[in-house]
Amino acid sequence: MRKQGYSIDMLHGPLAGKLLLFALPLMASSLLQLLFNAADVVVVGRFVGKEALAAVGSNGALINLMVNLFVGLSVGANVVVARELGAGRQEDVRRSVHTSIALAGLSGVILMVLGAVLARQLLTLMSSPEDVIELSSLYLRIYFLGMPANMLYNFGAAILRAQGDTRRPLYFLSIAGVVNVCLNLVFVIVFHMSVAGVALATIAAQYISAVLVLLCLMRDEGPLHLELKALCLDKQVVKKIVRVGFPAGFQGMLFSLSNVVIQSTINSFGSVVVAGSAASSNIEGFVYAGMNAVYQTALTFVSQNYGAGECKRVDRISVLCLSYTTVIGLFLGGLAVIFGGQLAAIYAPGDPAVIAAAEERMMYVCTLYFICGLMDTMVGILRGLGHSVVPMIISLVGACGLRLLWIAFVFPFFRTPAALYISYPVSWVVTTAMHVIFFFMVRKHAYIKVRHETAQQ
Repeated sequence: MRKQGYSIDMLHGPLAGKLLLFALPLMASSLLQLLFNAADVVVVGRFVGKEALAAVGSNGALINLMVNLFVGLSVGANVVVARELGAGRQEDVRRSVHTSIALAGLSGVILMVLGAVLARQLLTLMSSPEDVIELSSLYLRIYFLGMPANMLYNFGAAILRAQGDTRRPLYFLSIAGVVNVCLNLVFVIVFHMSVAGVALATIAAQYISAVLVLLCLMRDEGPLHLELKALCLDKQVVKKIVRVGFPAGFQGMLFSLSNVVIQSTINSFGSVVVAGSAASSNIEGFVYAGMNAVYQTALTFVSQNYGAGECKRVDRISVLCLSYTTVIGLFLGGLAVIFGGQLAAIYAPGDPAVIAAAEERMMYVCTLYFICGLMDTMVGILRGLGHSVVPMIISLVGACGLRLLWIAFVFPFFRTPAALYISYPVSWVVTTAMHVIFFFMVRKHAYIKVRHETAQQ
């Protein structure tokens, strides 16, 4: 497989079309990943019951909490490989690829062990309802057996994105997604395996996508070529990946932590609200996937162009990506609100109480979801410029800290689900404003620095 048919020249020519060419397959890939979990939720909601629906759906925040730190390292791998490609350092690209895949395997094994050992204890800490905690524990333990595959796919896809290849990861996820849906139906309807069946279907699909992305890298004839016998943890590359990826992952953990706290509070309202919130959260995920594709586009394009010293193009990329995420967020978020009842009915057919609970959450979250997209796109731009620690701190203060303060000091006076949901848009507005201010503070210095480094090469 030669890369020429899949890569995108990010350093030359018009940007608007190339950004979309990169983002659209990435958006489709993100939607397919969401379908893994959505298929789980829909199947158990239709063929098992609301307790199983709550058990599968309420695990999302906890899974993200445990996974985000390591997925953040894949962001570091993307930035490092993209920057080396932009600067034309082929041998550094090779070392970065092999270190990234080795780090992925190690991360997956660590997560698998942690998930298997701590599942029940973590769900207890989250105040998971008594009528679903056993099912939740079973789902979580099986789900985490797929973590090695999850990490290998995420890191492998991040490496391919670094050269502009977002199409092959889409193909791989398409294959895995079909397998996931088919196995869901077989395990649940035919073998009556309930939440264990949907968890097994998900990890089978994850291993398929991981094998396909590894084979793709092994057959690549360019600088991304992977040789399993050459896998290693190069200390200098690990430091570069961690410098960008650890703050990114820690920021994701902080967001997930605040969501876990909110989920724990939602759990106190009972299984109907938990099920409604789970259905809504899955629908919101499809809106977020569209905006997150723009975040990853900004991250990769800014990294390559900044590595090549193309600062004017960095500015153009920033403006275009912020515009794209606004349009996508308003359009998809609006659709979610307008058709909220019909969408929620897919997850909980014939249960008006659960559907109403889902509609309530979507009204507060999806209407202003585009602001969340702006927040994330600004973070992608800053990480592409090499700033990862400060965006993490801003997110800690502006989003996570504010949400926790909201629960501690505002929610007690208005003990309703709506009072919890409002904390999301409030935190997005504050955090986005802080990221924009920081960008203009560091922009000039960052451009002077990279121009000086480029001139010395």
